[in-house]
Amino acid sequence: MADDTRLDGKVAIITGAAGEIGAATMQLFAARGARIFAVDRDEAQLQRAVAALPSEARGVAITADVTREDDVAGYVQRAVADAGRIDVFYNNAGIEGVVAPIQKFALDDFRRVLDVNVVGVFLGLKHVLPVMLQQGAGSIINTASIAGLVGAPGIAVYSASKHAVIGLTKSVAVECSDTGVRVNCVCPGLIESRMLSSIAAGRPAGGPADAAPVLKRIPARRLGAPAEVASVVAFLASDAASYVSGSAYTVDGGRTAA
Repeated sequence: MADDTRLDGKVAIITGAAGEIGAATMQLFAARGARIFAVDRDEAQLQRAVAALPSEARGVAITADVTREDDVAGYVQRAVADAGRIDVFYNNAGIEGVVAPIQKFALDDFRRVLDVNVVGVFLGLKHVLPVMLQQGAGSIINTASIAGLVGAPGIAVYSASKHAVIGLTKSVAVECSDTGVRVNCVCPGLIESRMLSSIAAGRPAGGPADAAPVLKRIPARRLGAPAEVASVVAFLASDAASYVSGSAYTVDGGRTAA
């Protein structure tokens, strides 16, 4: 019997590909047979992430800013020109922004978080969807967060942006009903990453990001690994998830259930 979790022959775009979760997802997609177009602003780190793929993997690095519509249109056009289609879009690029109480948040910082985390996701959807709708098939996975499901002190703006990603996911999934295009999102919890370290560094000593109090609130009693998020993304990208759309999958060790 065929393994419907495989991605053989599928063409995938991954944004935020130079980050820990993006790079882990590239590795897993490559292992399952996908052709990858990797997108990130950080050219040097992106090149390293693509170079780390197995030699047989077909990975293309595209330096682009997801907040610039011309850049987004460009990476979509490159994938279509080179591969003829887009089967999977992991709309993953995002930033945590400044960690601060809302009354101390500068307007420019607020706008920057929404520009990357919401506008970037919107632009990806806007430009990838026409390709998939014309094909009559495709899987889109947006990266939200458990901060899009519950509030957290010091990251209200990040939380607001991820609530927006979940809203976009559900609404676009309904818009795509009966088209063959599925739209879902993943909601990572506390994952070992640069972003988590940045958020922890921005909080005062003894605050919620200190290791012991945080781990006590996670039923799994540990932080997650980027590869554990990648495995859920790969499932949603695959034909094994053919009846899944409009869902927000938590990858949080039970944190939001506790």
